[in-house]
Amino acid sequence: MTTDDRLTRILIVEDEPKLAHLLEDYLHAAEYATQWIADGREVASAVKDCAPALVLLDLMLPGRDGLAVCRELREFTDVPIVMVTARVDEIDRLLGLELGADDYICKPFSPREVVARVKAILRRAGRGAADTQLTIDDTGFRATWHGAPLDLTPVEFRLLRTLAREPGRVFGRQQLLDSLYADHRVVTDRTVDSHVKNLRRKLADACPEQELIRSVYGVGYTLDL
Repeated sequence: MTTDDRLTRILIVEDEPKLAHLLEDYLHAAEYATQWIADGREVASAVKDCAPALVLLDLMLPGRDGLAVCRELREFTDVPIVMVTARVDEIDRLLGLELGADDYICKPFSPREVVARVKAILRRAGRGAADTQLTIDDTGFRATWHGAPLDLTPVEFRLLRTLAREPGRVFGRQQLLDSLYADHRVVTDRTVDSHVKNLRRKLADACPEQELIRSVYGVGYTLDL
């Protein structure tokens, strides 16, 4: 475990020692400090003690599983969480994101990919800290623009939250649908267009000088901040 406090610290929560050490090696090579925990029951106290910049959180853990840990962390911190798991079914993926995870990586994975995801999320987190015109409160299902609350439905909130996780990224309609409905209801991809229209109208009321949601013909939608 690296203890240099000058380095950005990543908390690795993983019960497979070989995999944890592999992640540590790659993160150290990318000049990150790391702390490794194997038991889900120890994560919350570690986050409070060491204030990591990001948590790599395995789903299957002894003591407390990753979903429960994610839920516990979101009660007191907005630290970025990347869930790492071999369970790839859709319900687990959506549930993990609904609980407030920022990204999801499936095993087996390339350690280089993990490092790239970590860098991307930390870049976005840094940009969000400096650019606070849009704030999103996952726990309260609230969003504000320059401090003014946006009156969003739950579906509109999920849509905005998904787009805001990666400003500038173009999301396809099916990708957005996957983030909107956790109950797997049968809807057409054009349903997204209706929700985007309503969300655009509310954002335009709050920010008439800027079109925040942009359509990319034949692909989907992106959020420009």
